[in-house]
This record gives sequence, structure tokens and C-alpha cells, in this order.
Amino acid sequence: MNNIKNSYIKLIPVMLAFFAMGFVDLVGIATNYVKADFALDDTTANLFPSMVFFWFLICSVPTGMLMNKIGRRKTVLLSLVVTVFALLLPVLDYNFYIMLLSFSLLGIGNALMQVSLNPLLSNIVSGDKLASSLTFGQFVKAIASFSAPIIAAWAAMQFNNWKILFPIFMVVAVVAVVFLGITKIQEDDEKGETSTFTQCFALLGDKLIFFSFVGIMCHVGIDVGINVTAPKILIERLGMTLADAGYATSIYFLFRTIGCFSGTFILAKLSSRIFFAVSTLMMFVAMGGLFFVESKTAIYVCVALMGFGNSNVFPIIFSQALLHLPEKKNEVSGLMIMGLFGGTIFPLVMGVASDTMKSQAGAVAVMLMGIIYLITFTTRIKKQLIK
Repeated sequence: MNNIKNSYIKLIPVMLAFFAMGFVDLVGIATNYVKADFALDDTTANLFPSMVFFWFLICSVPTGMLMNKIGRRKTVLLSLVVTVFALLLPVLDYNFYIMLLSFSLLGIGNALMQVSLNPLLSNIVSGDKLASSLTFGQFVKAIASFSAPIIAAWAAMQFNNWKILFPIFMVVAVVAVVFLGITKIQEDDEKGETSTFTQCFALLGDKLIFFSFVGIMCHVGIDVGINVTAPKILIERLGMTLADAGYATSIYFLFRTIGCFSGTFILAKLSSRIFFAVSTLMMFVAMGGLFFVESKTAIYVCVALMGFGNSNVFPIIFSQALLHLPEKKNEVSGLMIMGLFGGTIFPLVMGVASDTMKSQAGAVAVMLMGIIYLITFTTRIKKQLIK
């Protein structure tokens, strides 16, 4: 009984870190404000989200190696400290270069956190409960993602200063550092010989690890893609203004949050394979609808289904990969998080496809290909997860 109670207590600082992980999603709303404040064009403004995703490619595998040396909890603490500094910079000064540095540090901190936090959770929760716990962590993260635009809008209206968002999130990050710093978590002994880059990438030779890696790329690519494309579809087909069309992104985040929360309980009762199949088929129907629906309501329904369907893809794939090679959790985690770089690749391909077809249907087609891949991945998911 005491062990169960201790586990729940240890989950509190870990979940607070998951909330801090969601701070990276403020780059979407922040980019729009920075663009207006400095009168930037779209190409220059897009440097900010690009700086965030770029660091997932660079830092993911080295972070997995770092965990072998200092452990997971200390790596998470390091990521939180970097995040605190990233959020502090706009408070101290506000100019173009400071914001580039802030976003870069935010990306570095988030890459460190994404790699180390998930396997750290596996030291508290294991076996067939891991997928549901990871999903709950994604739900907590989604709360931060969903709240960032709301806080920024509130600060802009009440104080004419949207940047109040940064000190608010910074205080939460500091609290997470303190709580996790005083929490002792027993980690698996994996601090032996540190893996090399070659050994880490060699894990992609394992079929499940490789297909999981591609699956993560598709999931994140679709996630970023739908947020970029949904407003454009409304503008293209209904002639809506960008301000009004932007609500589509809020709807996506809302239903993604709902999906993460409900998925925590569904995965505790239902097999990962069945739930993954239902989720991906839901996305397939929604994306298919986005090819031809013309009404605002129908488009919103499709976006909502996408949000709910894509909400649990990441934790299921991630838990499958971790439990497939439990003795290489750090390296596997690094590879999986490197797959977040799909958030850069997909939008680029979608842009080319849309320009070629002179319609957002091109972007929808690219995302649909990613969904089809995820549907095929269903057959690789084990019915029961056993550590």
C-alpha cells in the first residue's frame, strides 16, 4: 500500500514536468505576435518554429547518451533549467535576436525533456499501465498547449502585453525544478558503457524500432500539418478571415486534450492495438472528409476528429518501442524523439504539394499518406504489453 502511495507522490513532480513540456507549443501563438511586433514577413517569422524543431534532430540521440552518464532524473532537471532560461530571456529584453535565442533554448530544453521524461516515467509505472500513464502525461502537456494562446490573448487585452505569458510559465518551470529536485526516483541501472552514435542509430536495424520511428514522424507531421492547414482550408473554401479561421486550431487542441484525458482510462481497459486501430481509422475518415467538405461545421467536425484520433498515437508507439528493448530505453527514447523532426519535414512537403495542385487538397493528400502508414502500423502493436 505504501509503495502505491509513494508512486503516486512521485508522479506529481513528473506530471508537472509534463506540463512544462507543453510550453514548446507556445511558439505557435508567440510567432504570430513576434511577426506583428517586428513587422516580419512569413519567411522570416517561420524561423522561430523552425529553430525549435531543428534541435530535436540535433539533440535527441546525444540526450539518450547523456542519460547513460547522469541518469534520467538529472537529465529532466537539466531540461527544466534550460527551459527556465528560455522563458526568462524575453522578460529581460525583447528583440528579434533575443527571441531567436529564446526559441532555440526552448527547443533544446524540450528535446532534452522529451527524451528523458518518458523513460523516467517508466521507472515509476511499468508494464501494461505504461501506455495509459504516458497518455495521461500527454494530457497534462496538452493543457499547457491549449492554455498558451488563451493566456497570451488575456495578457494582451488586459495589460497590452502578451509577453506576460513567459513569466507565468517560467514560475511553473521553477516549481517543477524544485519538486523534482527533492524527489528520489529509483532508476534502472543502465549507466554502464555509454552507447556511441553508431550504436544508437544501429537500433534502427530492428524492424519494430524503425517502423516506430517512422510512425512518430508521421504522427508529429500530421499534428503540425493539421494546425497549419486547417485555417487555410477554411480561408480557401469559405473565404474566412485568418482571425476567424484560426479557431480551427483551438478546436484541434481542445479535442486532442479531450482525447488524451479519455485515452488514459480507455487504455487502462482496452488493448493498445484495438484503440490504436480505432484512432487511426477515425483520422482516416476525418482526413478523407477534408478533401471535399465545404461547410464550416463539417470542416470543424473533421478537425475535431483529427484532434481526438491523433491524441493517443504517440504514447502507444512510444511505449511499444520502450518495452520492445527495455535494456536500451535511453537510446530508444532518443531515437523516437528525434522522430519529432517530422514536424519540419511534413509541412515542407505539404507546401510543395499544395502549390503544385494550387489547392490545400495537396497538403491533405500528404497527411493522408501518413495516416495510411499509421493504419498499417497497427499490425505491429502487441495485444498485451508486458515488461
